[in-house]
Amino acid sequence: MKQDASRNAAYTVDCEDYVHVVEFNPFENGDSGNLIAYGGNNYVVIGTCTFQEEEADVEGIQYKTLRTFHHGVRVDGIAWSPESRLDSLPPVIKFCTSAADMKIRLFTSDLQDKNEYKVLEGHTDFINGLVFDPKEGQEIASVSDDHSCRIWNLEGVQTAHFVLHSPGMSVCWHPEETFKLMVAEKNGTIRFYDLLAQQAILSLESEQVPLMSAHWCLKNTFKVGAVAGNDWLIWDITRSSYPQNKRPVHMDRACLFRWSTISENLFATTGYPGKMASQFQIHHLGHPQPILMGSVAVGSGLSWHRTLPLCVIGGDHKLLFWVTEV
Repeated sequence: MKQDASRNAAYTVDCEDYVHVVEFNPFENGDSGNLIAYGGNNYVVIGTCTFQEEEADVEGIQYKTLRTFHHGVRVDGIAWSPESRLDSLPPVIKFCTSAADMKIRLFTSDLQDKNEYKVLEGHTDFINGLVFDPKEGQEIASVSDDHSCRIWNLEGVQTAHFVLHSPGMSVCWHPEETFKLMVAEKNGTIRFYDLLAQQAILSLESEQVPLMSAHWCLKNTFKVGAVAGNDWLIWDITRSSYPQNKRPVHMDRACLFRWSTISENLFATTGYPGKMASQFQIHHLGHPQPILMGSVAVGSGLSWHRTLPLCVIGGDHKLLFWVTEV
């Protein structure tokens, strides 16, 4: 666990496998450590990490693997349930994955004897995004290349199904009003659905394609960000259905967009993992240029720490952590 200045990452953790996706738990989990999950070709690993930025007696990063789950197929996405708690007896670990076989798996573990998973089947093409409802954790939303957004209960039953006009790329739940769902499509349209009425109530347009990733700002839910083509774009949904702000960022096509969980002006983007090293950038709306630029040999996945201005990205047998100033 060392400082790794040569690649701009503040900290690195070595992994057994290539990391396809990594997610910090965005919910309070009742422990001083932060739950983190990452997925490779065959496994999902659940761990905790604590950083010197939050604990004075930690040098750099303190990382510990809690459990490795055999997955048997490439992990494409991970979503945490708000029911995950480390301070309950026994502890509860609950998360779901999307995989290369187009199935969703819902995992539940007490980190001891109970390790179960349930398979949710219905999508007919690759799943690009999935998320738990943030209040109760009793429903999962997923979007896919099969031009659908589906809502599932924890028994694996589909409770809603929205037909999209193009592949669904991202899905986000409103943090407070859990009947509101945001779905971003590859054709550049972002729609907001009312789950009670089961219909769209608002839409935004990027005017650029392909839209690869979009994210709802939890600090200010009037803000939506996305990457399309080589650019990042930001909307204020009270003002217009077209972006207020946009800027070219990645020459090799932009891949992911994620808002920071602690500031409505801070966000990160990644370039496409390809022949060249993947570009990773942190942006602040008050600055014309990226405030941090990193490079990863092959980068995939992107997630913000719940309480720190700190990002993690997956790499080749590595997790790479970047810290920035707010």
